[in-house]
Amino acid sequence: MTKNTSASEDPSPSELIDQTIKALADWRGETLARLRALIRQADPDVVEEVKWRKPSNSMLGVPVWEHDGMICTGETYKAAVKLTFAKGASVEDPSSLFNSSLDGNTRRAIDFQKDDVIDEEAFKALIRAAVAVNTSQAGKKSKKA
Repeated sequence: MTKNTSASEDPSPSELIDQTIKALADWRGETLARLRALIRQADPDVVEEVKWRKPSNSMLGVPVWEHDGMICTGETYKAAVKLTFAKGASVEDPSSLFNSSLDGNTRRAIDFQKDDVIDEEAFKALIRAAVAVNTSQAGKKSKKA
């Protein structure tokens, strides 16, 4: 990662996520940082974005991880760090990590609470499964074109 050389340049999405984690300064920042590291380990080609930024708000935006489409978002609330998987209903979850947004036809989420232990191997497998869903759907789209 390269640092900006000019003050007039906007921070990169990765730098904005760094700022978000630092601004949290509690267990939520630590949890989001750990989940981010696991996402990067599971998919070294992941692209980080920050979406839904509000200039008038002190919030820096929502971290988003993508690979041939959105994998998941990382939202923080007072009592939880929520990772919402854009196509979670299509993702195999043999370890039953999804524990939120289970009724919808598309998304699924994982709410991490303060003292939760992250099953790192199951989480990385879930990330890889989400990437596989995205890449298989991207392949179908390119064949139609």
